[in-house]
Amino acid sequence: MTDAILTQRLTKYYGRRPVVHSLDLRVPQGAIYGFLGRNGAGKSTAIKMLTGMVHPDYGRAFLLGEDVTQLQPQTRAKIAYLAEGHPLYRWMTVAEAIRFARPFYATWSQPLVEQILDHFELPRRAKIRRLSSGQRAQLSLALAVAPDPELLILDDPTLGLDTVVRREFLESLIQVIQRRGRTIFFSSHILGDVERVADRIGVLVDGVLRVDCPTDYFKEAVRKVVLEFDRVPPEFPGCAGLVGSRQVGVSLELIVVGFSDEQRQVCESLEPRSIDVIELNLEDAFIEYTRGPRSVPLFTTAEQRHAESIGVQGAA
Repeated sequence: MTDAILTQRLTKYYGRRPVVHSLDLRVPQGAIYGFLGRNGAGKSTAIKMLTGMVHPDYGRAFLLGEDVTQLQPQTRAKIAYLAEGHPLYRWMTVAEAIRFARPFYATWSQPLVEQILDHFELPRRAKIRRLSSGQRAQLSLALAVAPDPELLILDDPTLGLDTVVRREFLESLIQVIQRRGRTIFFSSHILGDVERVADRIGVLVDGVLRVDCPTDYFKEAVRKVVLEFDRVPPEFPGCAGLVGSRQVGVSLELIVVGFSDEQRQVCESLEPRSIDVIELNLEDAFIEYTRGPRSVPLFTTAEQRHAESIGVQGAA
């Protein structure tokens, strides 16, 4: 099966700083892939390189099996992109925006567009400038899925939307796209949304892909370990998979990837009063993982072998 998205050492510098560094990314066809990272991690730059809006300084990217610099028109028609902020011609009405976009595509499902407009109760005669941010997002979704794309790339599509509209947007996205076996690749700052819909995630830390695995695998791998003492905690000596540690009163809090008997033995050697291993949701796991002084590369076993074979930066 051809990967919907494949990058090989994709790199972009701004000045002397690599904003995206040696990005090796694989997104299987049919996946819902959440692309995560803190502000400035390089997500938007990576997405713009995938869509051809920014040229990499090094490396290559492939969409639906073709180099993004040489996409055939018929392949380009299978790819949809929703930009952050949902830019539209605001002087148009909803109906005019649809008539304007339709001639650009060889295939166009007007019944699907009408279905989305009816679902969100979008008035056809309304000026886009008078629509709410949520309604503009809904119209953008209708325009994006009308050509029935095989790959949909979204850059923070729910930014600025309220909770109810955001939930409806995502649910509609899944219903009309992913149920047909299509691929969705999206970045988001709303980790609850990602946890709800993404079956796979990637996490950029300072431009480097440090996580590429199923969503549940990441949540299971990252643990907070709390050591309680009767005194000021001793300095932690370190262990395999340690992301970060901090003292909180008479407690020592550790963030560990892949907590096992080996790490527990290191903790027990400090003779704490108690050891509590805490499971984290995706948001908490992401925050703890990315705010540490360093981030341990996290791949599944099969993916790690692939990473080593193609030279993923920092793979261990």
